Amino acid sequence: MSVLAIILARAGSKGVPGKNLAPLAGKPCLCWTLDDAAASTLTTDICLSADSDELLALARLSTSAMPIQQIIRPSELATDTARIDDAARHALHTSERRQGRTYEAVVILYGNVPLRPSGLIDRAITLLSESGCDSVQSYQPVGKHHPLWTARLSDSAQVLPYDPAPGAVLNAGIYRRQDLPPAYLPDGAVLCVTRQSLCDEYTPSAGPHAFFGTDRRGVINPHGSVIDIDEPRDLLVADMLLKARQAQLAASTTP
Repeated sequence: MSVLAIILARAGSKGVPGKNLAPLAGKPCLCWTLDDAAASTLTTDICLSADSDELLALARLSTSAMPIQQIIRPSELATDTARIDDAARHALHTSERRQGRTYEAVVILYGNVPLRPSGLIDRAITLLSESGCDSVQSYQPVGKHHPLWTARLSDSAQVLPYDPAPGAVLNAGIYRRQDLPPAYLPDGAVLCVTRQSLCDEYTPSAGPHAFFGTDRRGVINPHGSVIDIDEPRDLLVADMLLKARQAQLAASTTP
């Protein structure tokens, strides 16, 4: 399977300004995703789609053995309301014109996710290839923040079951975390999708996730193994965990 890894990054961010360039464990946030893409053994090519020269320069400075294409992301695809799939299709079509080939699948990686498990990208590609599904997304267990433990508060502050159906009870009648059924949330670490689903079968009226296709699969990551930079404290956590990973690696390679 020919696979294009598309790394999406933009200069603008309201929650954490300049987060893709924020220094984490000795290098800009975006560089950790560039390294993850380069470490994949199943990707055919890699491209960085970004809207600033400063971000694109990081691709030129990468020590990856695989050249990283630089694709200028149009301003209309780099706003905080622009859709990810539109940016991905632009990058895909630009890369295919440059490379003179058509890819069978695309891996979408966000530049503001500096921490993801080793080998995750190849796990997603393998599942996509072997199952014949339309897309593979990564998930993490919700932990104690389980949907069955969600509640509503009335205007008088009365605690009510979130489920408004007659007979619904608070906490779904489950009061021990160990008794909760497994539930998962997308963690933003990887999205792998077939070219056909991203492009040929895409219908805008079907919603923003229509490009995921109908047969959607998931790979599960350990709780806390992915950091998506959405607020300032995420930078602190990511920096700490990445430094810990570096220290562990250094210790394992010391004679």
